[in-house]
Order: sequence, then structure tokens, then C-alpha cells
Amino acid sequence: MKKIVFTLAVVLFTLSAAAQKEKINWMSLEEAEAAQAITPKKIMMDVYTTWCGPCKMLDKNTFQNKDVVKYVNEHYYAVKFNAEGNSKINFKDNLFQNPDYDPSRSGRNAQHQLAGALQITAYPTIVFFNESGETLLPVPGYKTPNQLELYLKLFLNNDHEKINTQEQWDQYQKDFVSQFKG
Repeated sequence: MKKIVFTLAVVLFTLSAAAQKEKINWMSLEEAEAAQAITPKKIMMDVYTTWCGPCKMLDKNTFQNKDVVKYVNEHYYAVKFNAEGNSKINFKDNLFQNPDYDPSRSGRNAQHQLAGALQITAYPTIVFFNESGETLLPVPGYKTPNQLELYLKLFLNNDHEKINTQEQWDQYQKDFVSQFKG
């Protein structure tokens, strides 16, 4: 009997640990662009900074949500991008970098050229790209799993193409029924 209880405990612990390890499959923008060439999918890019509190909340509360993880991994290429980092990024045949980056600074640093090109003015911002790598929309600010779900489904289903007025957007949000838990 003790062996059965022990075995059951080990199995439950293993399943629990596996479930907790479910994470968004983050990649670089270059990797996402290369993946799009093979299997077209939209891109969801998390634009963050290391000092940003709401960015850390987004990582902890939203990007760890099981429904968000499953949906993003299934339907999007997910990119994490430090908007004040020092990486060199080749995207759409352009080189973006951060020439004013100061490695001695802790906290705020100079903005990366790609963040400027994407017109990022707040952190966090989630930028959505279509299957060709063209920017659809930057969505600034912290989003709960249910708030993010609206945008994930809006772009995946191309519903954004049918919205031309504020009234249509307001109605879309009013009619949207969230299915994510959390």
C-alpha cells in the first residue's frame, strides 16, 4: 500500500511540475521572421525594459497564464524584445541597434532603434505583426489574460480589418466574450 501511495505521489508531483513548466516559446525577432518564411503565423512581440514594474507583472500574471501560454504557442510566434537593450537586430532587411546604450547604467538606458521605429512610447507594449512581418498595432500597457485574449483573437481572426470606427471598436469590445481563465 505504501508503494502505491508513494508512486501516486511521485506521478502527481511529476505532472504538477510539468504543468508548471508550460511557458510561452519566446524567440528572437530574427527567428520569428525565419519561421514565418516556412510556416506563416502572426507575431506577438513583448516590448519591455528591465526596470519596468508593469512589464514584470505582465510576465508573472499574464504570460504565465495557462490559457495565454497555450493560445500564444499555438497561434503566434512570440518575441521578447528589450527596448533598451544592446542587441543588434536584422529585421526586414534593416539593421537596428542601440548606439547610445551605456552598459554602466542600471535602470533606464537609451532606447533601441527598433523600439523607435515601432513608435514605442510606453512599457510594456505588445506589438502585433501579420504573417508578412508588417506591424498591425502596438498595444501599450499592462494587460490581464482576459484583456490580452481580446487582442490575440482580434488579430488572429483578422477582425481588426472590419473595424473602421470608434463605435465599431466599442461594439467589438462589448460583444467579446472572454474564454480564458484568470
